[in-house]
Amino acid sequence: MTYEEITRNAEVLEYYKRGNELLGALGYTDHSTAHTALVAKRAAQLLQAFGYGEREIELVQIAGFLHDIGNVINRSHHAEYGALLANEILEDTDLSLEDRVQIVSAIANHDESTGVAADPITAALILADKSDVRRNRVRESDPTQFDIHDRVNYAVKNAALKCDPQEKTVTLALKIDEEICTMFDYFEIFLERMMMCSRAARVLGATFSLVVNGNKAL
Repeated sequence: MTYEEITRNAEVLEYYKRGNELLGALGYTDHSTAHTALVAKRAAQLLQAFGYGEREIELVQIAGFLHDIGNVINRSHHAEYGALLANEILEDTDLSLEDRVQIVSAIANHDESTGVAADPITAALILADKSDVRRNRVRESDPTQFDIHDRVNYAVKNAALKCDPQEKTVTLALKIDEEICTMFDYFEIFLERMMMCSRAARVLGATFSLVVNGNKAL
């Protein structure tokens, strides 16, 4: 089983189609394969930058693409549901038991409410997932109807997850329109996620920082 194969898996794609529809009905931002493909790419780039091998990079890409499939069951405990679904999908592949368990564990632990980064693959998945804040994740077209999650995402003009292996740093650099979203708004919904990123970066032997409009915020 390769990353490319999992991105074409009909069962996975159907889970995402339905799960994203359900989250849309609940008022959530986009959680389609556009999000999961970006997470897979960023997580792989992180591990590559910190010197991890092809096996780890392939596993984190698979975990990144699969990490939100649990939304098809329910947003609550979606990480745990997603881990169970991923295990069923991956059981019939040529992945070793060790690799399958690693992917399942990373998916189960990516949510800030219950998860923890105990290994590099989970850490990279968390950092990639929590850094995906961007305008085109907003579904609502009328700004007067935005909730706080819409405002925070819509306010982001640019987001970049940068890592410096020499300095051992991971930085989420944001450009935000502060007329749309204040820093108070951002931290109201993202502080717990940013703290999770800080703990995840330590697993990679690095420190995490948040830079907003050129100023260090965390």
